[in-house]
Amino acid sequence: MAEYYLGFDLSTQQLKGIAVKADLKLAYEAKVDFDADLSKYGIKKGVLTNPAEGEIFAPVAMWLDAIDLVLQRLKEQGLEFSKVKGISGAGMQHGTVFWSKDGETLLEGLDAGKTLLEQLEGKKSAFSHPYSPNWQDASTQEQCDAFDGRLGSQERLAEVTGSKAHHRFSGPQIMRFRQKHPESYAATARISLVSSFLASIFLGKVAPIDIGDVCGMNLWDIKKGGWHEDLIALAAGDKGVAELKAKLGQVPEDGGASFGSISPYFVRRYNFSPSTSIVPFTGDNPSTILALPLRASDAIVSLGTSTTFLMSTPQYKPDPAYHFMNHPATAGLYMFMLCYKNGGLAREHIRDALNSQSSDSNSKTWDNFNQTATSTPVLGQTSSSSPMRLGLFFPRPEIVPNVKEGTWRYLYDAKSDSLTAVPPQEARTKTEDSSWPIPEADARAILESQFLSLRLRSQNLVHKQGKLPPQPRRIYLVGGGAANPAIAQLAGEVLGGAEGVFKLDIGGNACALGSAYKAAWTGLARKGEDFEAFVEERWNEEGFVKKIADGYREGVWEKYGEALKGFEEVENRALEEKGEGRGKPKEMGSAITRDRDPTVKHD
Repeated sequence: MAEYYLGFDLSTQQLKGIAVKADLKLAYEAKVDFDADLSKYGIKKGVLTNPAEGEIFAPVAMWLDAIDLVLQRLKEQGLEFSKVKGISGAGMQHGTVFWSKDGETLLEGLDAGKTLLEQLEGKKSAFSHPYSPNWQDASTQEQCDAFDGRLGSQERLAEVTGSKAHHRFSGPQIMRFRQKHPESYAATARISLVSSFLASIFLGKVAPIDIGDVCGMNLWDIKKGGWHEDLIALAAGDKGVAELKAKLGQVPEDGGASFGSISPYFVRRYNFSPSTSIVPFTGDNPSTILALPLRASDAIVSLGTSTTFLMSTPQYKPDPAYHFMNHPATAGLYMFMLCYKNGGLAREHIRDALNSQSSDSNSKTWDNFNQTATSTPVLGQTSSSSPMRLGLFFPRPEIVPNVKEGTWRYLYDAKSDSLTAVPPQEARTKTEDSSWPIPEADARAILESQFLSLRLRSQNLVHKQGKLPPQPRRIYLVGGGAANPAIAQLAGEVLGGAEGVFKLDIGGNACALGSAYKAAWTGLARKGEDFEAFVEERWNEEGFVKKIADGYREGVWEKYGEALKGFEEVENRALEEKGEGRGKPKEMGSAITRDRDPTVKHD
């Protein structure tokens, strides 16, 4: 008899549910698009907004509607829920859900003849607040400043919790909720993240927060493995520490241990087996790294409108410029994450500028951009003695480094460690124009800039690969930019990759697949078999992965290593000119120790 494992992904704009077989092959897939299917909630792109206060939030009732709807669609496709052995899921990170004092009682007493919405948002509500703040929310600047200062510095906060304070993180959000809605906070019995909220629905009681997702709160002491007393006191008020700890609950250390069996509601209403196991649900980013057997020093680069860099590593070396989280399945591993606002949009600006000079001025083709980028010498150097071109291209405010929008172009002499600013095009001499022709030189410079930033911040987390210097084993590209051969080529040249650069094509299912794989691992793994080994044995690499470029190129990789010191200084100058205040002037701590060779790893 076929067995299935379900994975869910609750994101900003949709809820997706998929089923995989024991061999991890996809069997069923369904989704609910909030704007298309649940427009009655008045949402746009899945959220409601309060621009006056920078608030962005979603109705929890809409998610309840979506759960019933996505299960109905899976049933219509032919999935027999009685054959489902395990369920896990992912939720967009940092969102918080506030349960009322009636919440758990209502969850435990659900009537199979009624919908979730009818019973959890009926005469009595399971929630003390009807909305969940979204990761795009920007209403907590005051609270973030308090978090950054509570332990003395952003660096210390990142050392303890894995990240500096961010608007979207649950600690600042809970603090603001308590201050703005004191009565609702007092009426709150439990607080979930989006992931543990979804797990709670299937479990029939409030589920614990996942060991990986808890790191996106600015409340969890990662090294000690517990709530941080001072940060809990900040969020709760000094007299409310015990109360907030009770609202948050205990966090199990084992991300793969079952929470228990599915709620009787789903047994009676959808014919699930009473023994169906509910496995910890985690955040969307941690779940992404579960979608393939990601080994230590492997990197995933998501190339969409924004850029995200994910890597699994046994080393914990936090910094305010990026995020560290516990691995959601494997104890002793961490997930390293970088997020950038400027990605595809910045590249498109230069593509369009190049195309406007061609005869086909309206074309959105990448051919001209790609040819220009790959035919330009490494770092724009026409000889070993000519300066390197180093730039930053931010059409929108950036997170890493934390600066306002702007463009910076510099010529860098590595021997003298000196930077020379390139004037704007309208203020140039002919000599200056030839040293950095615009937009031609920008095509390669923007790709180098984006990958140099990734290398700068990840270089101390990678290991030697055989006889090769420390670098990623593999680089997996996902998202729209992964189809671009010039981007793949530059990724390998700048970042390396002992085995090469690969395109990872799992459609839009990464989070849901990672969740389904986790459910299957918990149910099927041999005693002591770690998650990566379990997935690698069953995973269809040929169906998902294709090598698209070489990685490490001797001489080229080292040349980019020489440029890192200058690139860091370019970022520092941008911070001095247009830093947003938080994180200024040294956004990164000290990514490179000044008297060391940046191409050599130092522990």
